[in-house]
Amino acid sequence: MTPDTAAIRHHFLALQARIVAALARIDGRPFREDRWQRPEGEALVGDGVSCITEDGPVLERGGVNFSHVRGASLPPSASARRPELAGRAFEALGVSLVLHPRNPYCPTVHLNVRAFVATAEGSPPVWWFGGGMDLTPYYPFVEDIVHFHRTCRDAVLGAGFDETQYRHYKRWCDEYFYLKHREEPRGVGGLFFDDLGADGTIPFESAWRLTQAVGDAFLPAYLPLLERRLAHPYGERERDFQAYRRGRYVEFNLVWDRGTHFGLQSGGRTEAILMSLPPLARWRYDWHPEPGSPEAALYEALRPRDWAERSAETPLTGTE
Repeated sequence: MTPDTAAIRHHFLALQARIVAALARIDGRPFREDRWQRPEGEALVGDGVSCITEDGPVLERGGVNFSHVRGASLPPSASARRPELAGRAFEALGVSLVLHPRNPYCPTVHLNVRAFVATAEGSPPVWWFGGGMDLTPYYPFVEDIVHFHRTCRDAVLGAGFDETQYRHYKRWCDEYFYLKHREEPRGVGGLFFDDLGADGTIPFESAWRLTQAVGDAFLPAYLPLLERRLAHPYGERERDFQAYRRGRYVEFNLVWDRGTHFGLQSGGRTEAILMSLPPLARWRYDWHPEPGSPEAALYEALRPRDWAERSAETPLTGTE
Protein backbone atom coordinates (compact mmCIF):
# COMPACT_ATOMS: atom_id res chain seq x y z
CA MET A 1 0.00 0.00 0.00
CA THR A 2 0.98 3.64 -0.39
CA PRO A 3 0.76 5.49 2.94
CA ASP A 4 -1.41 8.59 3.19
CA THR A 5 1.40 11.01 3.96
CA ALA A 6 -1.05 13.92 4.07
CA ALA A 7 -2.84 12.34 7.05
CA ILE A 8 0.49 11.53 8.73
CA ARG A 9 1.63 15.11 8.18
CA HIS A 10 -1.56 16.47 9.75
CA HIS A 11 -1.07 14.34 12.85
CA PHE A 12 2.61 15.25 13.24
CA LEU A 13 1.90 18.98 12.92
CA ALA A 14 -0.84 18.73 15.55
CA LEU A 15 1.54 16.82 17.85
CA GLN A 16 4.22 19.49 17.43
CA ALA A 17 1.75 22.29 18.19
CA ARG A 18 0.45 20.52 21.29
CA ILE A 19 3.94 19.92 22.71
CA VAL A 20 5.13 23.46 21.96
CA ALA A 21 2.06 24.99 23.63
CA ALA A 22 2.59 22.92 26.79
CA LEU A 23 6.29 23.75 27.01
CA ALA A 24 5.71 27.45 26.36
CA ARG A 25 3.29 27.58 29.28
CA ILE A 26 5.90 26.09 31.60
CA ASP A 27 8.72 28.29 30.31
CA GLY A 28 6.51 31.37 30.49
CA ARG A 29 7.36 32.58 26.99
CA PRO A 30 6.64 31.59 23.39
CA PHE A 31 8.91 29.56 21.17
CA ARG A 32 10.41 31.16 18.08
CA GLU A 33 8.67 29.69 15.03
CA ASP A 34 10.77 29.34 11.89
CA ARG A 35 8.85 28.13 8.83
CA TRP A 36 11.05 27.05 5.96
CA GLN A 37 10.75 25.62 2.47
CA ARG A 38 13.13 23.91 0.07
CA PRO A 39 12.01 24.59 -3.53
CA GLU A 40 12.09 22.17 -6.43
CA GLY A 41 15.48 21.86 -8.04
CA GLU A 42 17.46 21.38 -4.82
CA ALA A 43 18.86 18.05 -3.67
CA LEU A 44 16.27 17.96 -0.88
CA VAL A 45 12.84 19.54 -1.34
CA GLY A 46 10.01 20.06 1.08
CA ASP A 47 9.12 22.20 4.07
CA GLY A 48 9.00 22.27 7.81
CA VAL A 49 8.49 24.22 11.00
CA SER A 50 11.28 24.65 13.56
CA CYS A 51 10.11 25.81 17.00
CA ILE A 52 13.04 26.91 19.15
CA THR A 53 13.54 28.46 22.57
CA GLU A 54 16.86 29.57 24.06
CA ASP A 55 17.95 31.07 27.37
CA GLY A 56 14.56 30.70 29.01
CA PRO A 57 13.94 30.50 32.76
CA VAL A 58 13.18 26.76 32.55
CA LEU A 59 14.52 25.66 29.16
CA GLU A 60 18.08 26.73 28.44
CA ARG A 61 17.55 25.35 24.95
CA GLY A 62 14.67 23.50 23.42
CA GLY A 63 13.73 22.57 19.89
CA VAL A 64 10.56 20.91 18.60
CA ASN A 65 10.90 20.46 14.86
CA PHE A 66 8.65 19.17 12.10
CA SER A 67 9.97 18.41 8.63
CA HIS A 68 8.53 16.86 5.46
CA VAL A 69 11.13 16.33 2.76
CA ARG A 70 11.71 14.39 -0.46
CA GLY A 71 14.94 13.37 -2.13
CA ALA A 72 16.12 11.50 -5.20
CA SER A 73 18.26 8.98 -3.32
CA LEU A 74 18.31 7.66 0.25
CA PRO A 75 21.50 8.76 2.05
CA PRO A 76 23.86 6.04 3.38
CA SER A 77 22.64 6.43 6.97
CA ALA A 78 19.11 5.43 5.90
CA SER A 79 20.06 2.47 3.71
CA ALA A 80 22.98 1.03 5.70
CA ARG A 81 20.74 -1.51 7.47
CA ARG A 82 18.78 -2.25 4.27
CA PRO A 83 21.18 -2.01 1.30
CA GLU A 84 18.47 -3.20 -1.11
CA LEU A 85 16.88 0.27 -0.76
CA ALA A 86 20.04 2.17 -1.71
CA GLY A 87 19.42 4.61 -4.53
CA ARG A 88 15.65 4.77 -4.08
CA ALA A 89 13.85 8.07 -4.02
CA PHE A 90 12.36 8.82 -0.62
CA GLU A 91 9.85 10.88 1.31
CA ALA A 92 10.40 11.44 5.05
CA LEU A 93 8.39 13.32 7.62
CA GLY A 94 8.37 13.50 11.37
CA VAL A 95 8.70 15.41 14.62
CA SER A 96 11.94 15.56 16.55
CA LEU A 97 12.60 17.33 19.84
CA VAL A 98 15.38 17.79 22.35
CA LEU A 99 15.00 19.77 25.58
CA HIS A 100 17.92 20.96 27.69
CA PRO A 101 16.52 22.44 30.92
CA ARG A 102 18.53 25.01 32.86
CA ASN A 103 18.20 23.31 36.25
CA PRO A 104 20.61 20.33 36.54
CA TYR A 105 17.98 18.43 38.52
CA CYS A 106 15.69 18.47 35.45
CA PRO A 107 16.66 15.80 32.92
CA THR A 108 17.37 16.35 29.27
CA VAL A 109 14.92 14.51 27.03
CA HIS A 110 14.63 13.47 23.39
CA LEU A 111 11.65 12.38 21.28
CA ASN A 112 11.44 11.42 17.64
CA VAL A 113 8.58 9.99 15.57
CA ARG A 114 9.01 9.61 11.83
CA ALA A 115 7.68 7.98 8.68
CA PHE A 116 9.56 7.01 5.51
CA VAL A 117 8.45 5.96 2.05
CA ALA A 118 11.06 4.72 -0.46
CA THR A 119 10.12 4.37 -4.11
CA ALA A 120 11.66 3.00 -7.29
CA GLU A 121 10.22 2.78 -10.78
CA GLY A 122 8.64 -0.61 -11.40
CA SER A 123 8.58 -1.58 -7.71
CA PRO A 124 5.95 -1.11 -5.01
CA PRO A 125 6.72 1.57 -2.41
CA VAL A 126 8.43 0.49 0.80
CA TRP A 127 7.29 2.28 3.96
CA TRP A 128 8.39 2.15 7.56
CA PHE A 129 8.10 4.06 10.83
CA GLY A 130 10.63 4.84 13.51
CA GLY A 131 10.78 6.69 16.77
CA GLY A 132 11.02 6.61 20.51
CA MET A 133 11.97 8.78 23.46
CA ASP A 134 14.74 8.62 26.03
CA LEU A 135 15.69 10.36 29.26
CA THR A 136 19.09 11.77 30.20
CA PRO A 137 19.23 12.87 33.85
CA TYR A 138 22.18 14.48 35.60
CA TYR A 139 21.04 13.92 39.18
CA PRO A 140 18.73 10.89 39.01
CA PHE A 141 15.51 10.41 40.96
CA VAL A 142 14.24 6.84 40.95
CA GLU A 143 10.58 7.90 40.99
CA ASP A 144 11.14 10.07 37.90
CA ILE A 145 12.87 7.33 35.93
CA VAL A 146 10.24 4.77 36.91
CA HIS A 147 7.43 7.12 35.85
CA PHE A 148 9.07 7.76 32.47
CA HIS A 149 9.54 4.06 31.73
CA ARG A 150 6.07 3.08 32.89
CA THR A 151 4.54 5.70 30.63
CA CYS A 152 6.60 4.34 27.73
CA ARG A 153 5.45 0.82 28.49
CA ASP A 154 1.81 1.89 28.74
CA ALA A 155 2.07 3.57 25.33
CA VAL A 156 3.33 0.37 23.70
CA LEU A 157 0.77 -1.88 25.39
CA GLY A 158 -2.03 0.62 24.72
CA ALA A 159 -1.19 0.52 21.01
CA GLY A 160 -1.92 -3.21 20.94
CA PHE A 161 1.64 -4.49 21.24
CA ASP A 162 2.61 -6.99 23.93
CA GLU A 163 5.07 -7.07 26.81
CA THR A 164 7.67 -8.90 24.75
CA GLN A 165 7.60 -6.21 22.10
CA TYR A 166 7.83 -3.48 24.75
CA ARG A 167 10.93 -5.14 26.21
CA HIS A 168 12.44 -5.38 22.74
CA TYR A 169 11.99 -1.63 22.12
CA LYS A 170 13.24 -0.83 25.63
CA ARG A 171 16.36 -2.96 25.11
CA TRP A 172 16.87 -1.47 21.64
CA CYS A 173 16.90 1.98 23.24
CA ASP A 174 19.52 0.90 25.79
CA GLU A 175 21.69 -0.50 23.00
CA TYR A 176 21.22 2.39 20.58
CA PHE A 177 21.91 5.30 22.96
CA TYR A 178 25.28 3.91 23.97
CA LEU A 179 28.61 5.66 23.50
CA LYS A 180 30.72 2.80 22.22
CA HIS A 181 33.94 4.79 22.43
CA ARG A 182 33.21 5.49 26.13
CA GLU A 183 31.58 2.14 26.90
CA GLU A 184 28.89 4.16 28.62
CA PRO A 185 25.14 4.74 28.19
CA ARG A 186 24.01 8.23 27.28
CA GLY A 187 21.09 8.15 29.71
CA VAL A 188 18.57 5.85 31.37
CA GLY A 189 16.77 4.85 28.19
CA GLY A 190 13.12 4.66 27.24
CA LEU A 191 11.97 3.38 23.83
CA PHE A 192 13.53 3.06 20.40
CA PHE A 193 12.28 1.39 17.22
CA ASP A 194 13.20 1.68 13.57
CA ASP A 195 12.24 0.09 10.23
CA LEU A 196 8.87 -0.75 11.79
CA GLY A 197 6.75 -2.41 9.10
CA ALA A 198 9.45 -2.52 6.45
CA ASP A 199 9.71 -6.31 6.47
CA GLY A 200 5.96 -6.82 6.13
CA THR A 201 5.50 -8.53 9.51
CA ILE A 202 3.63 -5.59 11.05
CA PRO A 203 0.61 -4.09 9.24
CA PHE A 204 0.57 -0.41 8.41
CA GLU A 205 -2.28 0.34 10.82
CA SER A 206 -0.41 -1.25 13.74
CA ALA A 207 2.89 0.47 12.99
CA TRP A 208 1.19 3.84 12.61
CA ARG A 209 -0.82 3.31 15.80
CA LEU A 210 2.37 2.66 17.81
CA THR A 211 4.07 5.71 16.33
CA GLN A 212 1.11 7.90 17.30
CA ALA A 213 0.97 6.38 20.79
CA VAL A 214 4.64 7.11 21.46
CA GLY A 215 4.30 10.73 20.34
CA ASP A 216 1.15 11.20 22.38
CA ALA A 217 2.84 9.74 25.48
CA PHE A 218 5.63 12.31 25.54
CA LEU A 219 3.91 15.05 27.55
CA PRO A 220 2.55 12.72 30.26
CA ALA A 221 5.95 10.99 30.45
CA TYR A 222 8.09 14.12 30.78
CA LEU A 223 6.09 17.10 32.04
CA PRO A 224 5.57 15.73 35.58
CA LEU A 225 9.36 15.32 35.91
CA LEU A 226 10.08 18.83 34.67
CA GLU A 227 7.43 20.42 36.88
CA ARG A 228 8.58 18.44 39.92
CA ARG A 229 12.25 19.52 39.65
CA LEU A 230 12.32 22.94 37.99
CA ALA A 231 12.46 24.82 41.33
CA HIS A 232 15.00 22.48 42.96
CA PRO A 233 17.89 24.58 44.38
CA TYR A 234 21.29 24.15 42.72
CA GLY A 235 24.69 25.84 42.57
CA GLU A 236 27.87 25.98 40.53
CA ARG A 237 28.83 22.41 41.41
CA GLU A 238 25.64 21.05 39.85
CA ARG A 239 25.91 23.30 36.79
CA ASP A 240 29.51 22.20 36.28
CA PHE A 241 28.56 18.52 36.37
CA GLN A 242 25.62 19.17 34.07
CA ALA A 243 27.98 20.76 31.53
CA TYR A 244 30.36 17.81 31.80
CA ARG A 245 27.60 15.28 31.17
CA ARG A 246 26.22 17.39 28.34
CA GLY A 247 29.56 16.77 26.66
CA ARG A 248 28.56 13.10 26.40
CA TYR A 249 25.31 14.18 24.74
CA VAL A 250 27.29 16.13 22.14
CA GLU A 251 29.59 13.18 21.48
CA PHE A 252 26.72 10.78 20.90
CA ASN A 253 24.75 13.06 18.63
CA LEU A 254 27.71 13.93 16.43
CA VAL A 255 29.46 10.54 16.36
CA TRP A 256 26.71 7.90 16.56
CA ASP A 257 23.23 9.30 16.00
CA ARG A 258 21.68 8.10 12.72
CA GLY A 259 19.17 10.95 12.69
CA THR A 260 21.93 13.56 12.78
CA HIS A 261 23.83 11.73 10.06
CA PHE A 262 20.70 11.37 7.90
CA GLY A 263 19.94 15.09 8.15
CA LEU A 264 23.46 16.19 7.28
CA GLN A 265 23.99 13.58 4.54
CA SER A 266 20.67 14.39 2.86
CA GLY A 267 21.34 18.13 2.76
CA GLY A 268 18.94 19.09 5.56
CA ARG A 269 18.90 22.38 7.45
CA THR A 270 22.00 22.38 9.64
CA GLU A 271 20.56 24.83 12.17
CA ALA A 272 17.54 22.60 12.78
CA ILE A 273 19.57 19.38 12.85
CA LEU A 274 22.07 20.68 15.40
CA MET A 275 19.46 22.26 17.66
CA SER A 276 19.84 19.01 19.65
CA LEU A 277 23.18 20.21 21.02
CA PRO A 278 23.22 21.94 24.42
CA PRO A 279 24.17 25.64 24.61
CA LEU A 280 26.94 24.93 27.13
CA ALA A 281 29.08 21.81 27.55
CA ARG A 282 32.41 20.94 29.13
CA TRP A 283 35.08 18.26 28.83
CA ARG A 284 37.69 17.14 31.38
CA TYR A 285 40.57 14.73 31.01
CA ASP A 286 40.01 11.34 32.67
CA TRP A 287 37.62 12.69 35.31
CA HIS A 288 35.74 10.38 37.68
CA PRO A 289 33.18 11.25 40.36
CA GLU A 290 34.05 10.90 44.00
CA PRO A 291 32.66 7.61 45.36
CA GLY A 292 29.44 8.12 47.28
CA SER A 293 28.89 11.60 45.84
CA PRO A 294 25.63 12.79 44.24
CA GLU A 295 27.46 12.74 40.90
CA ALA A 296 28.46 9.10 41.37
CA ALA A 297 24.77 8.24 41.76
CA LEU A 298 24.23 9.02 38.09
CA TYR A 299 26.70 6.35 36.99
CA GLU A 300 24.83 3.83 39.12
CA ALA A 301 21.54 4.87 37.47
CA LEU A 302 23.00 4.53 33.97
CA ARG A 303 23.25 0.76 34.26
CA PRO A 304 20.23 -0.67 32.36
CA ARG A 305 17.44 -2.00 34.57
CA ASP A 306 13.87 -3.11 34.27
CA TRP A 307 12.72 0.33 35.40
CA ALA A 308 9.02 -0.15 34.62
CA GLU A 309 8.83 -3.05 37.09
CA ARG A 310 10.80 -1.28 39.80
CA SER A 311 9.27 0.32 42.89
CA ALA A 312 9.60 4.10 42.82
CA GLU A 313 10.55 3.95 46.50
CA THR A 314 13.49 1.56 46.07
CA PRO A 315 16.80 3.47 46.21
CA LEU A 316 19.72 2.74 43.91
CA THR A 317 22.48 0.61 45.34
CA GLY A 318 25.83 -0.54 44.08
CA THR A 319 24.91 -4.20 44.55
CA GLU A 320 22.25 -4.47 41.80
